Amino acid sequence: MRLTPQILLSAYTQGIFPMAHNGEIYWYQPDPRAILPLDAFHIPRSLQRVLKQALFQLTTDSAFEAVMRFCAAPAPGRESTWISEEFIAAYTQLHHLGYAHSVEAWQDGRLVGGLYGVAIGGFFAGESMFSRQRDASKVALVYLVQRLRARHFQLLDVQFMTEHLRRFGAIEIPDKEYQQRLRRALRVHTRF
Repeated sequence: MRLTPQILLSAYTQGIFPMAHNGEIYWYQPDPRAILPLDAFHIPRSLQRVLKQALFQLTTDSAFEAVMRFCAAPAPGRESTWISEEFIAAYTQLHHLGYAHSVEAWQDGRLVGGLYGVAIGGFFAGESMFSRQRDASKVALVYLVQRLRARHFQLLDVQFMTEHLRRFGAIEIPDKEYQQRLRRALRVHTRF
């Protein structure tokens, strides 16, 4: 099945998302599901100090495809990712339709960190992040959460739990609860 914006939107509204492995696309609906509660988001003390230094210039949607390509690039300890050219093409189409968004962290005019995801109603699915400069992706995440709060988003889906996300207050909830939260979030009228 070819990835299209219509298929992606249908999947996300049902709590399903794709990832590729060895050239094949697989669809996931984790149970439990990791979310980052917007009202309980925690900024570690060391990161609070970084934020006060204002080391990065932050933008949204100014380099969407570049963010995806950085997320797809090999990094230490990760020789390959699930983000294939097909994913880049499909999500870039979704971006042009107003559903996929990026947050960029810049330093001296260079893109050094960022993240991207999908927004539908008051729901945001975080897909991937990258950092080429210490703390750049973390600062982008803080910026994302502030933006989602300001626009009354209800659900920030981070899909799978990691220690990195747990430090920010991520929790795991059963799929049944996730589906209820997702339905409520999709009814919210807001824009990224």
